[in-house]
Amino acid sequence: MTRRLTPPERYQFSASLRPLLVPKHDPCGRFADGEFALAARTPDGPAALHLARAAGDLVATGHGPGAGWIVDRADAIAGLRDDPGDFAELAGRHPLIARLFQTFSGVRLASTGRVFPRLLRAILEQKVTGKEAHHAYRAVCRHFGEPAPGPAGLVLPPDPAAVAASAYWVFHPFGVEQRRAQTLMRAAQVAGRLERCADAAEATARLIALPGIGPWTAAETVRHAFGDRDAVSVGDFHIPNTVAWALAGEARGTDERMLELLEPFRGHRGRVCDLLALGGITAPKFGPRMPVRSFARF
Repeated sequence: MTRRLTPPERYQFSASLRPLLVPKHDPCGRFADGEFALAARTPDGPAALHLARAAGDLVATGHGPGAGWIVDRADAIAGLRDDPGDFAELAGRHPLIARLFQTFSGVRLASTGRVFPRLLRAILEQKVTGKEAHHAYRAVCRHFGEPAPGPAGLVLPPDPAAVAASAYWVFHPFGVEQRRAQTLMRAAQVAGRLERCADAAEATARLIALPGIGPWTAAETVRHAFGDRDAVSVGDFHIPNTVAWALAGEARGTDERMLELLEPFRGHRGRVCDLLALGGITAPKFGPRMPVRSFARF
């Protein structure tokens, strides 16, 4: 099943889609030779989406029982439903943000429409280094994953029922300690209700009601599951410092200061944070890096 999509002017294919994948290697997705593939468990069954550039357009091809669902949502997954709207005017309130938006105006925020896969990744990223989290994500996906439809050789994201039925120590060889494992298992138990949420606000309310899930995990999830351009990852180790440095020249910032500085961009606060990341903006570093730990032998 195929569908042809017309992206907006200056659309940046790679920068819009890469945030959907774990860096270096994602068992459930691939970006190679300018083409993108993503596996998903849809309401209609397993599916895989393939996106490729063709004469200025995007050609979306679906595979598997859920091909119709995923092709119908291909424009959202590619970020084509993301409309910056009045952001150009808001960006003009700060010269750095205005300059970054001019450079990255073709980057669009993707919206997969699937909550649990992104929530799994966000839980695994809690309070650990990116290297630890990405290693755990790959291991969990390989352990629980099943072959996805299509020729890309991907695996489907873990089945929430299989995750919920596991013991917490199953995750130890993957580098995941008891706290995150139990949080993940609790989320898997209610994955069906989370997938039925109508919007980011409802999903956020349901997520933060779960033990072990706070504003950071919820924001990281709804940003890409629903394309929430206003989601701010409160509680992040780096982002408050980055925002304070970029917008006020302050080397260190708190969550409260970050939200204060982002308030003029309300409605697009998450987009501002994304632009800072795209621009490689970081605050000065003074302390040692967080050590990489291992729970694999616990």
